Amino acid sequence: MTDIMILNERDAKIAKSAIQKIDDALSSENHFNAIIEGFPLELVNGYRRSLTTQKVDLQKGISIYEKAKSGDIDDLIHAAENDVGVFLIAARVIKGLSQKDLARRVGLKEQQIQRYEADKYRSISLSNYKRMAYALGVNIKASLKEKWISGADDLTSEYSSDEVKKVLKHAREHGWFEASVDKDEGDGYLQRYVTEHLLQYGSPTLLRTGMNVHDLSEDLSLIAWKARVTKRAAEIIEKHNQPYDWINVSWLKDLVRLSVCPDGPARAQALLLERGIILVAEPQIPGLALDGAAFLVEETPVIGLTLRRDTLDNFWFTLLHEAAHIILHFRMGLSTGFFDDTDKSDNDEVEKEANDFAANMLIPSDRWRRSPARISKSHEPIERLAADLGIHSAIVFGRIRRERNDYSIFANKIGSGEVRKWLIKQS
Repeated sequence: MTDIMILNERDAKIAKSAIQKIDDALSSENHFNAIIEGFPLELVNGYRRSLTTQKVDLQKGISIYEKAKSGDIDDLIHAAENDVGVFLIAARVIKGLSQKDLARRVGLKEQQIQRYEADKYRSISLSNYKRMAYALGVNIKASLKEKWISGADDLTSEYSSDEVKKVLKHAREHGWFEASVDKDEGDGYLQRYVTEHLLQYGSPTLLRTGMNVHDLSEDLSLIAWKARVTKRAAEIIEKHNQPYDWINVSWLKDLVRLSVCPDGPARAQALLLERGIILVAEPQIPGLALDGAAFLVEETPVIGLTLRRDTLDNFWFTLLHEAAHIILHFRMGLSTGFFDDTDKSDNDEVEKEANDFAANMLIPSDRWRRSPARISKSHEPIERLAADLGIHSAIVFGRIRRERNDYSIFANKIGSGEVRKWLIKQS
């Protein structure tokens, strides 16, 4: 079953346009090679597979939508699963109603129905949801998570007081709350802060750690952290509405070259913004063990970094890892999001793919295999390789430390203290 849900004519039109773009990109070796010119072979093959998989999923999504319009609803019902917002849209499609038809039934403007469906009814009130369901002849029973809708008392009773205090302390220290928020109002403000995020964007579900994929949909720290990153990203998107061109990946080479600049992290953030990708650095809440995340805010890809290690090697690898998720998994998981602890092993197929992509983008595997830097005990060959590749030497030193599993070596070569000062406001 495809992860891509097509639920209206606009979505179908966009999907068909995306398929055409993919066909154009893959139509000839010359055309495709122009898109990925200068990329290592492993990345070329990975990107080709990604485009091919996206095309298959888009075609499945269109097929399911067209079948539902003609009365064959089984696949659409299955795809909707337990998402009550998607189910409501599916009900409209199944009944053969356009958005304009539904708007007339309920006495709303067509644009309002479009807005409701754009965010899968997450911003609708319960009374209006019931109104829409009644108009579509839908009877849905749902169990609501009371801790997110009933007030601060439920939040503090569901979680330990220490956990709530920890998140509140972090939020205050890092400027989450408005200056007017009184200290005694913190619990209620945190409740509203998180609830608004969940209603609009849903819960972060998985923290991928390679060998294990943990369900953290109930983890207060992760939910609160994502809410904060999302809020900051949305503010940036409002000011800089730059569409993301998912077919163009040439900017990756420019991104890697920025690693040699003293202010490389800040320049990377600016370059990504020009390409329609938002990079937000937001310190992790203590105990979260999170390096980075990649997800969508509306149609815009967002990379969130905690910078829990203030080193250049960790920054560039994590940044490229999350960028890999955007490029390789744009239609295959990015809407749900990826939340990564890069300390863990990469046995998970999706994470291994992102790890390999990042590693090859920074240091092509053929160059790495042939280089004496791999086994060097002195810094000179390592720095020569970095210079030849046009990347910061901290990236190579960091890879050696990881591969040898010896973090006592080259500790003064990984760019400690050279990231946060560019991306996180100092108090």
